[in-house]
Amino acid sequence: MNPTPMAQAIPSLSIGPIPYYWPRADVVRFYATVAATPVARIYLGETVCSRRHELRAQDWLALARELAAAGKQVVLSSQTLIESMADVRALESLAGNPEFTIEANDMSAVALLAGRTNFVAGPHLNLHSPDTLEWMSGLGATRWVVPPDLPGAQIASLLATRPAGLEAEVLVHGRLPLAFSARCFTARHFNLPKEDCQFRCIEHPDGLPLATREGTPFLTLNGIQTQSAAVQSLLTEVPALHNLGVNALRISPQATGMEAVIGAYAGALADPSAIAEIAADLGQWFPAPLCNGYWHGEPGMRWVEAAA
Repeated sequence: MNPTPMAQAIPSLSIGPIPYYWPRADVVRFYATVAATPVARIYLGETVCSRRHELRAQDWLALARELAAAGKQVVLSSQTLIESMADVRALESLAGNPEFTIEANDMSAVALLAGRTNFVAGPHLNLHSPDTLEWMSGLGATRWVVPPDLPGAQIASLLATRPAGLEAEVLVHGRLPLAFSARCFTARHFNLPKEDCQFRCIEHPDGLPLATREGTPFLTLNGIQTQSAAVQSLLTEVPALHNLGVNALRISPQATGMEAVIGAYAGALADPSAIAEIAADLGQWFPAPLCNGYWHGEPGMRWVEAAA
């Protein structure tokens, strides 16, 4: 893809919901740090497993109000896999909240939010075509988080025909969310039943790495979620994303180095000519090897060097 001269509004930075199970004090500390960065929008809530209980619904709401008072746009994210009536009731309560925008990560959440005219279509809804974007916009979505497996060329095509008023947000940093399952793979790893998992996720703040028999990093286990082993980085693609008219760049939380990561993307937006230097300095803050294959239309786990 050959970027054209920049004429679009500069994208803002977003922080996606924390996908991992962190102690309450670490969560509070993380958002206190993020509040002091140039991030514009913050997504809050448990999106992976309803058994995680370090923060309850009221705790997330209290945190949302604190961040909103600090000048951040706050979105409450719904759970991705609904497994029980308790999950349904929690979703209904979330969807009924008039105070904050909601990110729908499941079609049942979309059904509850339809007509609200201000919700975010999350990355797990698999919206890959102009027709589905038109349909979702008609239901009231005002922002679309692009599925992370879409190549840059397809994103460009969809942005060129997207409905008026529908913003686009792209995951530029973080492990790729690959799948959700009713089975908890972290519990399975420790020979524990899901119903008595002993909350072992909390021992792995960046997920549990899984390697092939040859020792090659392959996947990351995060409870019922499977993630990539590598961390997607589209830092070198920031100018192209800007040119395409992407409205926001999403950074997925990791346990360490978030200030440096956020600063790197803010720096890339402010001065694209410095990206190579910024990328070199940022390498120490990646918790795993990098990947960007999906953007280039290749297997997601690959790293494709930028063309000279």
